[in-house]
Amino acid sequence: MNHLKILRVFAIMEGFSTIALFGFSMPMKYIFDDTTTMRPVGMAHGVLFIGYCIWVILAAVQNKWKGSKTAWALVASLIPFGTFIADYKLFRNK
Repeated sequence: MNHLKILRVFAIMEGFSTIALFGFSMPMKYIFDDTTTMRPVGMAHGVLFIGYCIWVILAAVQNKWKGSKTAWALVASLIPFGTFIADYKLFRNK
């Protein structure tokens, strides 16, 4: 099993869940006082965030990454849209 390919899928999905959370659900909650989308979108984002972090560690072990690369990949999960950048800069086979 190639953990890097799965990690790339998690990175993209986690990035899109961030867009859904910050671009749709939070405006719905705070502008229109509609909280119906917060729970499912927030839950999906949380699950994808945790999955991303787990797969970063699995890919780092499998591919023998340096600690700095692993750290940057984990930090990317804390920055909005950082997983898209991490996918482009860190996870693609060049």
